Amino acid sequence: MDILCKLSPPDGAAKDKRRLGRGRGSGIGKTCGRGQKGQKARVGHSKRGFEGGQMPLQRRIPKRGFRNALAAMVAEVAVGSLQAFDDGAVVTLEALCDRGLLKGRYDRVKVLGTGDLGKKLTVQAHAFTRGALSKIEQAGGSAVVLTPPAAPPAAEASKEAHR
Repeated sequence: MDILCKLSPPDGAAKDKRRLGRGRGSGIGKTCGRGQKGQKARVGHSKRGFEGGQMPLQRRIPKRGFRNALAAMVAEVAVGSLQAFDDGAVVTLEALCDRGLLKGRYDRVKVLGTGDLGKKLTVQAHAFTRGALSKIEQAGGSAVVLTPPAAPPAAEASKEAHR
């Protein structure tokens, strides 16, 4: 026997849908509880963004700039935060994610030169600043530049169309 077909919500949990416009005796007949005429009586009435005739906020705020949806998302990691790894460790992208240094969506990882590094590490990333490279090499470590991942086919086709 299947239990799923016998399930039902507890008493009072599910309310019946309001049936509008079903005659005077229903209590919500004729105008369906919307009153007579006017903006609020119309289908699709919405006052979103309406401020009583004042210029709406969405129109008052200046619109500037452009956000490129196809631009690569670059995650930044400071050299000082690599201090969390053991001496002689190989710092990969997966290791950075495990330590919580990389979060969210990213296409490339760039190591910045902020902070100090006192451990010999092999750091793998897509890009390094000059300061980060010098600090990693001064500590006796090395920096491995990874090739950026290939763009998805849709993004490439879109970029070609814009040229």
